[in-house]
Amino acid sequence: MFVLGFDPGLTRCGYGCVGRVDGHDVVRGAGIVTTPPQAPIGERLAELHRELAAVVAETTPDVIAVERVLFQTNARTAMAVGQASGIALLVAAEAGVPVVEYSANEVKLAVTGYGAATKAQVQEMVAVLCRLATPPRPPDVADALALALCHLAASRSARRATAHRGGAPVLGGVGR
Repeated sequence: MFVLGFDPGLTRCGYGCVGRVDGHDVVRGAGIVTTPPQAPIGERLAELHRELAAVVAETTPDVIAVERVLFQTNARTAMAVGQASGIALLVAAEAGVPVVEYSANEVKLAVTGYGAATKAQVQEMVAVLCRLATPPRPPDVADALALALCHLAASRSARRATAHRGGAPVLGGVGR
């Protein structure tokens, strides 16, 4: 299974595709999509849509994981993140790819073992888990890879629970 993670943002939207190959988490692709802050919002959303659709077409994921925004102190930032998240969800629906959403704390817990981990800690653990020579930069890329890793871990846990329960799936609030 290959999972494409999107860390939504209107100015910077990170993406990262990870799959499990021969018992190791392998990065299929990662990067960042940017839009110019001075451009009209409609143009920025259209550009983000085009770029994310191209990423989905290129990586052909089995599932897309998107960060769910639970709280933002800055209303302007919350709006931009919400708009970018909506574009990511739209791109997934257009491609017919299932979507799961995770909070930042769920992702940090799955990747580092600590739900309040720092950006630097997430970057370091993503590098370790994916056997990367250096931590992914900028943090938006690391966060997107961490989303994909989170879903891979949740999927493995769900499969183990299903096997243990004799076929009855148990997700326990991990996947959405």
